Amino acid sequence: MVLRVSSGRGILEGLGFASKVWTARGLTVLSDTLLDRFPPIEVRKIPFDFPDDIDPVWNPGHHEWSHMINGVSLTMPYLEPFLIATLREAANEIDDPAVLEEIAAFVGQEGQHFRMHRAYNELLKANGYPQLAEVEDFMKESYARIKERRSLAFRLAYSAGFESMTLGVTRWLVEDRVKLFAESDARVASFALWHMVEEVEHKRVAFDAYQAAVGTYWQRALGVVTGSMHVFLLARKGCIVMLKADGKWRDPRSRLRLWKRTAEFFAQILPGAVRSALPGHDPRDEPDPEWVTQWIAGYGKRSDVDVAPLINTFDGRLDVPFDLDGNPT
Repeated sequence: MVLRVSSGRGILEGLGFASKVWTARGLTVLSDTLLDRFPPIEVRKIPFDFPDDIDPVWNPGHHEWSHMINGVSLTMPYLEPFLIATLREAANEIDDPAVLEEIAAFVGQEGQHFRMHRAYNELLKANGYPQLAEVEDFMKESYARIKERRSLAFRLAYSAGFESMTLGVTRWLVEDRVKLFAESDARVASFALWHMVEEVEHKRVAFDAYQAAVGTYWQRALGVVTGSMHVFLLARKGCIVMLKADGKWRDPRSRLRLWKRTAEFFAQILPGAVRSALPGHDPRDEPDPEWVTQWIAGYGKRSDVDVAPLINTFDGRLDVPFDLDGNPT
């Protein structure tokens, strides 16, 4: 249950609520029950490794899909530092300790993500795609312009909008994981799915920061479009460069496969994106995929934390690679 109250802090503290999130247009109060559903965000330093033998076409049966994911990875060392800087700046406008604690954990997780993606992207450039360096320069300049020319409110709305969109992406990747990742390189598949697990885990942070620092509806709704589409177009740019390098871009069959997978992407994310743009939206209302909750529960009990948790991509199920007690499966 989430209560939104516009009265003073003292009245609500007297009611015994466990945690309060002060917003620009009132107060969001999180009950003990809600806090039980959303335990503290954990920053995990998972030792994913990307040796030279990884083929950038990491899913041999889905060449175009491999480069779609590679294109997304290419954006991360520019997108995620932008998100980190935006939320850190917003923290200066926020007094509530619960939101500030969330932001600190968000920064920790996103920092791990973009460092891992940077290492993977270096592999892509070394293994046949040096021209991606020019795409990276374009991405760097694009985010520098946004930071220079756009207000904190715009950048927070972009951040909250993008983070809301990723919930639909996660649900798609997890629920259709057999179709999307079966018989692919387990190192890349496991890395991609770990990232999406943590997107679910911190799904409310950018939203809470926006509500606390800004709170207006219309800008948040617009941010769903601007954030999502900007990242999509950047990722597409990287994908196209790789397909051209492979001689696939002018192949009608390859182009059709790319269009079909792109259409599938939009069909999967649009319902959630529309919900996230509606008045009264709260990311907490979006259900977490069971695979994600199992991953989070089991990982915290693993004893072999120095080993990257790799999914078996050839078993026809792609289950979480450990049980709820953390034992390898």
